[in-house]
Amino acid sequence: MFYAGKLVLALDNPSIVVLTDRNDLDDQLFDTFAASRQLLRQEPVQVENRDDLRDKLKVASGGIIFTTMQKFSPKDGEAIYPLLSDRRNIVVIADEAHRSQYGFKAKEVDIKDEAGNIVGKKTAYGFAKYLRDALPNATFIGFTGTPVELDDKNTPAVFGDYVDVYDIAQAVEDGATVRIYYESRLAKVRLKEEEKDELDQRFDKVMEDAADYEAGFGDELNERAKAKWTRLEAIVGNRQRVENVTRDLVAHFEERQKVFDGKGLIVAMSRRICVELYDAIVAVRPEWHDEDDAKGAIKVIMTGSSADPQMMQPHIRSKEARKAIGERLKDPDDPLKLVIVRDMWLTGFDAPCLHTLYVDKPMKGHNLMQAIARVNRVYKDKPGGLVVGYIGIASDLKKALATYTESGGKGEPTLDIEQAVHAMREKFEVVDQMLAGFDYRRYFARAS
Repeated sequence: MFYAGKLVLALDNPSIVVLTDRNDLDDQLFDTFAASRQLLRQEPVQVENRDDLRDKLKVASGGIIFTTMQKFSPKDGEAIYPLLSDRRNIVVIADEAHRSQYGFKAKEVDIKDEAGNIVGKKTAYGFAKYLRDALPNATFIGFTGTPVELDDKNTPAVFGDYVDVYDIAQAVEDGATVRIYYESRLAKVRLKEEEKDELDQRFDKVMEDAADYEAGFGDELNERAKAKWTRLEAIVGNRQRVENVTRDLVAHFEERQKVFDGKGLIVAMSRRICVELYDAIVAVRPEWHDEDDAKGAIKVIMTGSSADPQMMQPHIRSKEARKAIGERLKDPDDPLKLVIVRDMWLTGFDAPCLHTLYVDKPMKGHNLMQAIARVNRVYKDKPGGLVVGYIGIASDLKKALATYTESGGKGEPTLDIEQAVHAMREKFEVVDQMLAGFDYRRYFARAS
């Protein structure tokens, strides 16, 4: 964990704004703090919408306010974000500070009518500028497990120097987390050589556009990224490939359970693939399925609406229903063993009994680092967490590690399981030579 920002030692009855960039993470943090209201000595509040945010920040002092970054965006017709408070006794604590805290420079984006036609241009900024326009004299502190230090996205440049660094190596040494191992089990797609090169270039561009949208640069980039992502999703979600992944995943998870009884999280590329993976898995293991949310060994967690295809409707649940399934996953004695997600629960969700993360979705940088940390929690005699890659994320893990170490972090996010096997064979060879000529098999005969 990296902490960035200037610390204020004494403020007169400050207002605390706890800021995230995802609704589910906002809910998780609010619920956690609300449960500790006696320690806080005041009642925390959660912002409902942009108007509610402006009302709650009009107070003269005090208060703990939970909100998302997206609520600091101008309303229709507003060229800039208005000043909400020029008080100095406001402290903004940004969780996941590496993700959407950028965008100080102006960028031209399209203006569209209701039919989607481009009718003009407008100047837009990222959320970082809107936030500081709203609270120009506030103190900003950022929390992140994956700081970014790039030319256009730089966490320390936004928040200031690091206050403290608690890295992977220290966390493992302290016993706060367990090691994470990586195993590649690629599910291949049959493509022509020229199609492979085009796919690589397309993927890089998709990820670049998605990162820009994440920084708050409007719907134009979102539509562009969505179109490219859809074409890539069609290849990854090929029916034959989904079936291949299913057979391997089920066999792998069942073997893993024989070694250490725990739970697994499956990350798929789209909601469609999530549902098709679920259908394929329960076709192989029908006893895992149950229509009752309180029963069954596998579930899908995703959002949606009544406008979604019929195949998705059984898996679209309310916030309360998703939370109930989350509690089932956290309970080691509950029969729920596997949950399929697209992007929910990849940040801020802690289930110590999770021991395996199956990744079948392209991920890079901080998104990848955040996802793999779901399996590093200490639990009983859990020897470590395992990340299984079906889509090839080894090179992206190396790139994420390079960014992490450049920021001062020590320790590798994952250890390649092939390296562990190679090291084990070396040790076995040494022991085998030490016992040359000695019939050690009698020991095992007696032990049995």
